[in-house]
Amino acid sequence: MSLHAEEYAMTNGPTSVPTYVYVTYIRASAEQVWQALTDADLTARYWGHANVSDWQPGSTWEHRRVDGSGAVDVVGRVLKAEPPTSLVITFEDAPDAEPPREPSVVTFLVEPHHDIVRLTVTHENLPNPEMFKGISHGWPAVLANLKSLLETGEVLPQAPWEMYRAHT
Repeated sequence: MSLHAEEYAMTNGPTSVPTYVYVTYIRASAEQVWQALTDADLTARYWGHANVSDWQPGSTWEHRRVDGSGAVDVVGRVLKAEPPTSLVITFEDAPDAEPPREPSVVTFLVEPHHDIVRLTVTHENLPNPEMFKGISHGWPAVLANLKSLLETGEVLPQAPWEMYRAHT
């Protein structure tokens, strides 16, 4: 069985930054995908950051490095949490980042079908083309690692986001 990933951009107008959408199919249950998205130990394994929160609407979440520094690179709020199928969060620069800006919003939609799920990640309200370019490389790398972890029990042998850094 061949599983495919898709990505595309939706534009909100002629001068706005597009919304980023990524779709992948994973041989896992919706509950397994939900756990992978919300369990700090699992996110640490496939993302290199622990996503820390109680995942209740209105709660904060932090994207903490697991390199021992404890640094927080991204913060946000949980806008919606409907386990195991829908998670919506704001995605903001670390608290000390300047200048502050309106947060972008990430939606994870988990749609089960028999033994697989379709995971759609939508990242909208992006502040500029540079962030769009960055997440266009970041999300596929993170989600490839998540897919590998859930399907094989192991992350990819090299951090996939390093490929982009090595070629830029």
